[in-house]
Amino acid sequence: MNPYHFLQLFFRKRKPPLHPARIVLILPCCIGDVVMATATLKALHRGYPNAHITWAVGSWSRKAIEDHDLLDDLLDTGKDALPVKSRAAMRQFVGQLRAGEFDLAVSLVRSPLMSAAVLMAGIPYRAGLNSAGRGFGYNIRAKVDPAVSRHEGQIYLNVARALKLDTSDCYANVPVRLAHRTKIRGLIGAHGKYIVLNPAGGQNPGMMMDAKRWPPTNFAALADRLAAQTGSRIVLIGGPNDHAISEAVLAAMTAPALDFTGKFSFGEIAALAADSLLYVGNDTGLTHFAAAAGAKTVMILGPTDPARYAPFTSDSLALWKTIALPAGGVASGIPQDWDWARDGITVDEAFDQIMAFL
Repeated sequence: MNPYHFLQLFFRKRKPPLHPARIVLILPCCIGDVVMATATLKALHRGYPNAHITWAVGSWSRKAIEDHDLLDDLLDTGKDALPVKSRAAMRQFVGQLRAGEFDLAVSLVRSPLMSAAVLMAGIPYRAGLNSAGRGFGYNIRAKVDPAVSRHEGQIYLNVARALKLDTSDCYANVPVRLAHRTKIRGLIGAHGKYIVLNPAGGQNPGMMMDAKRWPPTNFAALADRLAAQTGSRIVLIGGPNDHAISEAVLAAMTAPALDFTGKFSFGEIAALAADSLLYVGNDTGLTHFAAAAGAKTVMILGPTDPARYAPFTSDSLALWKTIALPAGGVASGIPQDWDWARDGITVDEAFDQIMAFL
């Protein structure tokens, strides 16, 4: 017998609470996953409107949700993707949970260590993902079959469903603030309509996967064609360490472009994306964030499965060339011989699908 399946026999299940006063939502990493989990946050807030909701999130990802209007507080779990990997880290995290005096934990983490931490914290109602028995410490369990390809956003919502909450119309969501919109319109307004490109991504505390990046020359060729076809200005963005890839795209472009790589906060990027004609990016956290802000979003995927990782919104397009991928998703790695020229979507295919989408 799987030892985790054996362990869960010792912990009885409970019916969902009716009126929890203090809820902790646990998903420390990473930005894309955290953004997709805002759909679960919406379900929690709607189902328990009077509850105080705290999100236990890592320092890398907190900037994506720290301004969220459905949250009451953040619990910073530190810089690691999983804050329970060592004994010291486990003790610290359990102490943080105990100090919060939560009566409901909602864990979207598949790790058995996280399941144990929530159990050790003494939280009376513990709802969480149960993948192959690893959620043994939860007493409200949402079963996950790791071999089945399902969208991560829907998997997270399964925990809300286990709590008997309404998940209809729950998608990824982040607020767009008026102050940020005013600043962006002051910078971009004179240039008319614009398309945002983010050619970077694929790096976070939990994983380094540069192969997720569509080649810069492809982004440049697509940008030139979109600018000519739509009469839009191209705006490039990225993180503080993404200047080299943005410069490679600019060097290969002929259309004029504005480069704001590393210059905008998350709130400003939300406003920039929301007011754009289109946002185009790789399978990366910032693309998920732009989609959640309400942007018409195109995500270019290669060695990752859109059935699992496409933007979790109703106005997005996932561009992908069908190819065999590991059954376990990104946790299983990427095909060792992955090649964008052979295996990925082409510029012509991307352009045609984007124009139909627009």
